[in-house]
Amino acid sequence: MTGASRFAAALLLLALAGCDSGDRVAEPPLPSTPPAPSSPAPSSPAPDPTTTATSTATSTPGSGAVPPGWLGTRPLPLRRDGYGRARSTPPELDPRRFTLPDTVPTLPGTGFAAEVGKVPAEVLARSTWAPACPVGADDLAYVRLTFWGFDDRRHTGELLLNRAVAHDVVRVFRLLYRARFPIEEMRVTRSSELDAPPTGDGNNTGAFVCRPAVGATSYSQHAYGLAVDLDPFQNPYTKGHLVLPELASSYLERDRLRPGMVTPDGVVVRAFASIGWTWGGTWRSLKDYQHFSRNGR
Repeated sequence: MTGASRFAAALLLLALAGCDSGDRVAEPPLPSTPPAPSSPAPSSPAPDPTTTATSTATSTPGSGAVPPGWLGTRPLPLRRDGYGRARSTPPELDPRRFTLPDTVPTLPGTGFAAEVGKVPAEVLARSTWAPACPVGADDLAYVRLTFWGFDDRRHTGELLLNRAVAHDVVRVFRLLYRARFPIEEMRVTRSSELDAPPTGDGNNTGAFVCRPAVGATSYSQHAYGLAVDLDPFQNPYTKGHLVLPELASSYLERDRLRPGMVTPDGVVVRAFASIGWTWGGTWRSLKDYQHFSRNGR
């Protein structure tokens, strides 16, 4: 087994490890890739009166508004369990408030828009789906939708979701768009990312990721397309000394509000609650501030 394979196995085994009755399964974010060259952003619509305090938190002028050139390129030393060692958050990422260039064609219009349909063959091929996954390709939906960026502009992203929840999740993101809740990027996770060494600076908002465990029959809720991770860097996972993403340590200070942070009484939790989904930020022996799921796991 290669070093990368051992790392991926460690991720999967920890994500599927048993917890006490008040615990929940870890849903670790994936490593990021270096940002693509910047492209002109589309014009923004008029301000929405429902903007929340979370999305308008103040920050030092010029701080964190441009992705650093090293983003996604600096692998971290590994812990014995295969995760990267947690590090202090670099000043370039605190506060983190940039949005990466879109990776899919822009949806027409000036407000919220979404398209829900069958998963195109090329999208399935670049995703983590495989015949052994616990959900069939025909049970997944390909969703293109608009989201509000940290740059205060309209962007277009993509999600793979279980068909049974696709339209519900679109309603959630419509509410987040209207509230101007900022998102950095939204794209389908690539299979190559499962074996990538941790850089600790990923921040992709995503849904379906097929994560089977070797020799096990249990899967993450992401493997069914029934969970969403939102702005993982601003909303990290933590248990004990483990922090994921590993460079997001400063975002464990949940009382220091910065753009993109999910709060217990904020628009994100309310939006997901409106479709019956629950938040990993309420779990007891671990906190998964980025994670929302239909069954609470």
